[in-house]
Amino acid sequence: MKVNIHQSWKQRLSNEFEQPYFNTLAQFVRAEYTQHTCYPKGKDIFAAFDHCPFDETKVVIIGQDPYHGPSQANGLCFSVKDGIPHPPSLINIFKEIESDLGKPYPKSGNLERWADQGVLLLNATLTVRAHQAGSHQGKGWEIFTDAVIRKVSMECEGIVFLLWGGFAKKKAALVDPSKHHILTSGHPSPLSANRGLWFGNRHFSTTNGILEKNGKSPVRW
Repeated sequence: MKVNIHQSWKQRLSNEFEQPYFNTLAQFVRAEYTQHTCYPKGKDIFAAFDHCPFDETKVVIIGQDPYHGPSQANGLCFSVKDGIPHPPSLINIFKEIESDLGKPYPKSGNLERWADQGVLLLNATLTVRAHQAGSHQGKGWEIFTDAVIRKVSMECEGIVFLLWGGFAKKKAALVDPSKHHILTSGHPSPLSANRGLWFGNRHFSTTNGILEKNGKSPVRW
């Protein structure tokens, strides 16, 4: 299975790739992709890292699982491939951007355009079996992605972490709040958004304000 990961991450995560748990995880993932339909495509498993080099990372958004429907997942949390209907959470993300920044609702749900600007769109679990949400949880991905969050926290400065929903908020324990900015809100899923826990959080304008204050270019959301 051919995977792509930017050299800057490959260097910093080389020790993680050599850990026994990762070897077990890799064997599991290879077997799953051989025996079942899984998402995203093998080459896109590390797309979040490939599009967002370590040294250019300035925002981290944490999701939980890849989309498990056909042609949806592209390796970036909340993102779908060009031409694919937008899932409910992504619709609510775009609606909040409309309200917060006055930007028109986009045609494409492909968030590679964010990742290419330094937004690490990190799912806690990087693979999933088709039509079986959570099927690759508890196999080692979470150990790996927690290590990624710790690495960013330790080696970077002034990163904006956007933690949406209960699962993501737990990752705040991995982040040094004296060095970074942590913004939390409800999840953009309809269940949370319809209870008033998502809309109006203004995370996108707030993030850009923090970045500009720190001398970094704002994200073109």
